[in-house]
Amino acid sequence: MTAPPPTLVWFRRDLRLGDHPALCAAIARGGPVILVFIRDAQVDTLGAGPKWRLGLSLADLSRQLQARGSRLILRSGPVEDVLAALVRETGADAVHWTRGYDPGAIAAGTAVKTMLRADGIAADSHPGHLLHEPRTVKTGAGGCYRVYSPFWRAIRGRDVPAPMAEPGGIPPPDNWPDSDSLSDWRLGAAMGPGAAVCLPHQRVGEAAARARLDWFMDEAIAGYGEARDRMAEDGCSGLSQNLGLGEVSPRQCWHAALRALNEGAQGAESWLRQLAWREFAWHLLYHFPGLDLRNWREGWEEFPWSTDPDSAAVRRWKRGRTGVPLVDAAMRQMYVTGQMHNRARMIAASYLTKHMLVHWKVGLDWFAQCLTDWDPAANAMGWQWVAGCGPDASPYFRIFNPETQATKFDSSGAYRRRWIAEGQTAPPQTALGFFDAAPAAWGLRPDAPYPAAPMVGLAEGRARALAAYDARPR
Repeated sequence: MTAPPPTLVWFRRDLRLGDHPALCAAIARGGPVILVFIRDAQVDTLGAGPKWRLGLSLADLSRQLQARGSRLILRSGPVEDVLAALVRETGADAVHWTRGYDPGAIAAGTAVKTMLRADGIAADSHPGHLLHEPRTVKTGAGGCYRVYSPFWRAIRGRDVPAPMAEPGGIPPPDNWPDSDSLSDWRLGAAMGPGAAVCLPHQRVGEAAARARLDWFMDEAIAGYGEARDRMAEDGCSGLSQNLGLGEVSPRQCWHAALRALNEGAQGAESWLRQLAWREFAWHLLYHFPGLDLRNWREGWEEFPWSTDPDSAAVRRWKRGRTGVPLVDAAMRQMYVTGQMHNRARMIAASYLTKHMLVHWKVGLDWFAQCLTDWDPAANAMGWQWVAGCGPDASPYFRIFNPETQATKFDSSGAYRRRWIAEGQTAPPQTALGFFDAAPAAWGLRPDAPYPAAPMVGLAEGRARALAAYDARPR
């Protein structure tokens, strides 16, 4: 009998083996399975932090596969060209992949499906990055949701399929196609010395993600409702970097939280709502593909935001030198860990867009450059929500007061001391790490004096922002 031809699995932001519908479908066909990741234009345009973190995940997935007698084939170039070449080289008669929902991912998937099917190759995309397909979650009138609360009510009781088990084996081909070398891709080149500082704070790969999920369910989810806002505590799941790259699936997280809820964990409902908030961000980006490019609400085009990403004021914000300790601590945490506490993100974003009156796109682009847990949908919705021009941004004129926020959520000052070295006799390594991670061109030193006063006073900035909001045409 003739051996069945191979099936290709095109990996994207689904870098895991468990709960992987595309992989399971490929294995179910019965022939050899060849796994491929493609470095295309979307990968090349990633910021320094996200690109470096992607490289770490690819290395981990490669090790996983090698331990199971398989491989991850790496290729560079336009997705259509790469997959067409692999089909010719391997004799594959089918390609499977996980759907993406940002404009670039949708365009790539559509083009690949059209090309392959025209050549008689089976081409199938699968769910896996979200709990629900965005096109299937509709309002009573048949449209998409624009406000989170009714969206949450719509999906709260909706069935989420149970996660799929990891395959017992992945049938290899007789001959492997050529692969690029991951080291030659130099995905971490732009990180410089910051990579060594940031590395201990990354939980890389599927095993680390599942271990963290198990820890969170066992140790922290019960108190999550309150602990998630206390910035000095390890009260959050810490899974954003893993969800962003698909090292753990949202279905695995959802079902784990449901089990915790049924067992009486009070914070589980709050975490389910956060998973739904992530889902809402992707729902919006899918239906409004310009969410990361332009104001979501009408009437904001003339708002007097500064758009200069390299102004002296913006440079101080980027470098954690605004003179507002909570804002600066948040920015420094990002350089040391690649991540930022969620409440700190809102405070840093509010100070930029409201006290400083700088366009949210400046902040969005900087976070996209630095965050190792960068997620295009969450980043876009978060910045527009804080700025007031985005979905669910009511009241749009809300202005976070960093001093009030510090009193409520960092009352002991532990979070600020953890990340700001100046003024401490013996600053912790976390605070000193910022000076190792920051570009040398910034010329920062831990023994330099901290700014004596805020760059923009809190009362002054608030008054100016409110005046701008009041003057905005409606």
